[in-house]
Amino acid sequence: MSSQVMLDAGVVNRCRRRVHLEHDPNMADVPKAPPDPAASQRMADAQSHRRAVADRLARSLGAEWTEVPSTESAADRERVTLALLTAGVPYVWGGLLPADPLGGRRGGVELLVRSPYGGYVPLIVVRHKVSDPGSGARTSPLSVPYPGGARSDPLRKVRPQPRDQLRLAHATRLLQASGFAAAGRATGGVIGMDADVVLWHDLEAPTWPNGRTALSEYDARFADRLAVARAARSESDPLARPSRIVECRTCPWWPTCETELRGSRDVSLVVRGEDATALRGTGVSTVDKLAELDPNAEEPPVPLVGMPFQDAVLLARAWLRGMNLVRRVERIDVPRADVELDVDMESFGDAGAYLWGCWLSGTDIDEEAGYRAFATWEPLPTEDEGRSFAEFWTWMTGVRLRARARGLSFRAYCYNELAENRWMLSSAERFAGQPGVPTTREVKAFINSGQWVDLFGIVRDQFLCAHGKGLKTIAPAAGFHWRDPEAGGENSMRWYRDAVGMDGEEPQDDQRRRLLEYNEDDVMATWTLRRWMSSEGAHELPFVGDL
Repeated sequence: MSSQVMLDAGVVNRCRRRVHLEHDPNMADVPKAPPDPAASQRMADAQSHRRAVADRLARSLGAEWTEVPSTESAADRERVTLALLTAGVPYVWGGLLPADPLGGRRGGVELLVRSPYGGYVPLIVVRHKVSDPGSGARTSPLSVPYPGGARSDPLRKVRPQPRDQLRLAHATRLLQASGFAAAGRATGGVIGMDADVVLWHDLEAPTWPNGRTALSEYDARFADRLAVARAARSESDPLARPSRIVECRTCPWWPTCETELRGSRDVSLVVRGEDATALRGTGVSTVDKLAELDPNAEEPPVPLVGMPFQDAVLLARAWLRGMNLVRRVERIDVPRADVELDVDMESFGDAGAYLWGCWLSGTDIDEEAGYRAFATWEPLPTEDEGRSFAEFWTWMTGVRLRARARGLSFRAYCYNELAENRWMLSSAERFAGQPGVPTTREVKAFINSGQWVDLFGIVRDQFLCAHGKGLKTIAPAAGFHWRDPEAGGENSMRWYRDAVGMDGEEPQDDQRRRLLEYNEDDVMATWTLRRWMSSEGAHELPFVGDL
């Protein structure tokens, strides 16, 4: 029975415990978390992107292009694909490769490209960026989607996307098992979000941090997941136990794992990932055992990578006492100014930043206090994004200059500056020369000045957070609550699609208002949080020295 386990490419990026649960016959009727709407939307977006790329390729390649109907059954798709490969069709879209029962593999690939020397190489289409500005990537024009047309690209370097290479490795092993792999070094192509070139990967080059090739990394992961699935199917002792990791937040099996972890008070409820594994290896398997350790020990039982050992012990003690926030310092220090601005940006994936929201407060400078937004409601990507960013930057610069002219100090605040910094710099670069758009040098000078304050960094340095440091987790401690019960970055992606009519529907004004209200609440959350952190209320929180 175990030999009947067949796994697809996604399994190598999946949690080992999830693989077990998906193949354990006893778990078939166990209730799972509802599908994540944001993840469902991303899948739909990816499918639309693949369809658009397929249509472009079909027009370019003409009679050499053949598509396997996606509406057919899996068995029929596999049969049609096999016939097309046997006939030597140059380009096969949507093929389902012959299954590999011996290897326990199954799956398909967006495009199979015939080599001039016989056999096929796989090509996948993804909805994320696959390259960055630089040089050295091997690319070919979209009109020449085969490795022989690849050249060293002076404008692009490879952006690390391990999932892409592992998918290509899976398809390569299926091609090899069926006898249809191209001769020579294993190679695979990727068309990314920009869909302007094909990026080619050498799957036998030792490009992974551990020195492995993409194929050898894939082989190791797939063999492990196959063993886990076969043990689950045969109802042998599980080869994977639950442990909290980042992916748990959106996993349908999290309710099952959370119940088990809380029942055993597992140490991963406080420290995640490899730190939890390392602690279990020393016998520290529960939060209780972690809390019993000396936080000031000169030689901790094991080095941790996710946080300092002292923090781990103190977090365990806070968790046991039901404390969400604990002060690291006697007195919390938040830089303040006469004129203050809270800033929050809304983006749509990698497509761009469509909204810059601000909350102005502090000393009067003849500028109305409160919320203002700078937005574009043209579907991204659009040149109008440059106009909205320029208006935001020009207005903020005016506030800064008026404050300075009156001898007043100025500071702008955000929560986790990585996103805002990315899009300020990206906007300055992409829309350079447009009226009001600053230079990247001007943006960098502002980011590196004392006028730009990241509240996330202050929270990280001055608090221990037992349940995470996200704004949605921390702001309620300061008494702030979002008006929209569905407020969140992932849900805002869905609202944005409706707001701009991205799916061919009429733009919805109510969703635009919803996004503006959500953004206003975000900047009000940072305003509330920093005011609270500057008050005596924050100093009523427990102090780590008391733990």
